[in-house]
Amino acid sequence: MYASQSKSYLGNPNLKAANQKIRYTKKQVREFVACQDNPIYFITNYLQIVTLDHGLQPFKLYEFQKEMVDKFHNNRFTICKLPRQTGKSTTIIAYLLHYAIFNQNVNIAILANKAAVARDLLGRLQLAYENLPKWLQQGVINWNKGNLELENGSKILAAATSSSAVRGGSYNVIFLDEFAYVPNNIAEQFFSSVYPTISSGKSSKVMIVSTPHGMNMFYKLWNDAQNQRNSYVPIEVHWSEVPGRDEKWKAETIKNTSEAQFRTEFDCEFLGSVDTLITPSKLRMLSHNTPRTSNAGLDIHEMPEKDKRYVITVDVARGTVNDYSAFVVIDATSIPYKVVAKYKNNEIKPLLFPQIIHKIATQYNQAEVLIEVNDIGGQVADTMQFDLEYDNLIMVNQRGRSGQVAGTGFSGKQSQLGLRTTKATKKIGCSNLKAMVEHDKIVIQDFHIIQELSTYILKGKEKFEAEEGSSDDLVTCLVMFAWLSNQTYFKELTDQDIRARLVDEQSHQMEQDMAPFGFIDDGVDNPEGETYKDPYGTTWSPVKYKRGL
Repeated sequence: MYASQSKSYLGNPNLKAANQKIRYTKKQVREFVACQDNPIYFITNYLQIVTLDHGLQPFKLYEFQKEMVDKFHNNRFTICKLPRQTGKSTTIIAYLLHYAIFNQNVNIAILANKAAVARDLLGRLQLAYENLPKWLQQGVINWNKGNLELENGSKILAAATSSSAVRGGSYNVIFLDEFAYVPNNIAEQFFSSVYPTISSGKSSKVMIVSTPHGMNMFYKLWNDAQNQRNSYVPIEVHWSEVPGRDEKWKAETIKNTSEAQFRTEFDCEFLGSVDTLITPSKLRMLSHNTPRTSNAGLDIHEMPEKDKRYVITVDVARGTVNDYSAFVVIDATSIPYKVVAKYKNNEIKPLLFPQIIHKIATQYNQAEVLIEVNDIGGQVADTMQFDLEYDNLIMVNQRGRSGQVAGTGFSGKQSQLGLRTTKATKKIGCSNLKAMVEHDKIVIQDFHIIQELSTYILKGKEKFEAEEGSSDDLVTCLVMFAWLSNQTYFKELTDQDIRARLVDEQSHQMEQDMAPFGFIDDGVDNPEGETYKDPYGTTWSPVKYKRGL
């Protein structure tokens, strides 16, 4: 006997109401067990989705989608880097529906970069649920655009990814859709507030899926997963694995969009923004290392070494959550310079910040310290100089048309305890930093600095700053160091001239790239017919009169 007709939920004939008795046939029992044990069997035999070309139809999984479902089912943490329009979100939605039906009392969160997108994903899940046979459904207790609850105790929530999205709740599964498009500050806050919730369970799952969008939190999680620095299982799909996509399709897509867009959205390259200070090709080559120690915003990549000379550049914030106080510690003993430590904190107050700078500067061989003295930075510099009596502050003097000049000690009314960043100093610093990074004259091994460089873009005609939703406090510190590196005081201090080194290398490269001159011997003053071979392998005659080719 087949399933009896049960009452519907709120008059919807496609939904079974809660607490309705139902009788199963032997075949339905076998099918129910088969679906419970195998999510791929459940999806391919009973799930229907809406497609652009054919409307509602059974969900026939591609091979790579089957592999995705297997990895979701057998692993707690998965991260997926997939091209556009590969059915990635629909595949995960299908698995989440299986998880909710065949597990009791589970909480599932569907989070996206926008609340509307998350609700759209929930809507797709609800549509698939409505088209299931009644004997596979759980009775519905609550059903709306933002969440649903089934009689087996399973609940599904749809919301925007934010630090408060699932705060205070306990979730068995968290699905993060297009996580690369969540602003950096929100992504970091989300993980700091949500991870305790995730780690509290032994079977909880996190599934992250996205197309790359610069070097952000998604990039870090993916990179760490590939290098086995975290617990995520990486899932990568090439655009050619989608049936119907070949070289002809690629050429047509590039023609209708652009090659850069294709590389990002289909080749899944972690490109920087279009107008970044550092070229995207160079940004792709930068690699980060895991800090040796991390604590309260301080990441140390290399401990201080005796007889090495260190420089610290400091950017001071007001201590509000939207701005960060930061500094970078740079080994300036030799070229290439190297970032060995960094500090970034948006909660430290200006009154306490000097204590941290003083402690780290002292540990790094009484490092030279350059502080940005715009606004509240002057207070930090004053505390370092007069209260903590730190001797190695880099003073800056105003020299009329020459602008600001780094030095030591006071030399008149125009002296100050640090650098006042202006349009002119920032322009010089950005130009120097670009040359240093792109010519490998500075080693940057910190993820957060690379992340900021990938979103440090041109705004207007000449101004560089962080794109919306990102920060640039660490890059500001590097811009200050780049400005300092071309100062006479710094060259005398370190016996390093970065500008001269770049000019020498470029001149040498030009000489290497230039083809040797060729000559034709006219026979004059070369009676012996002697010939010579130059270092490039060219044979020529040392005649007095020659005609150049």
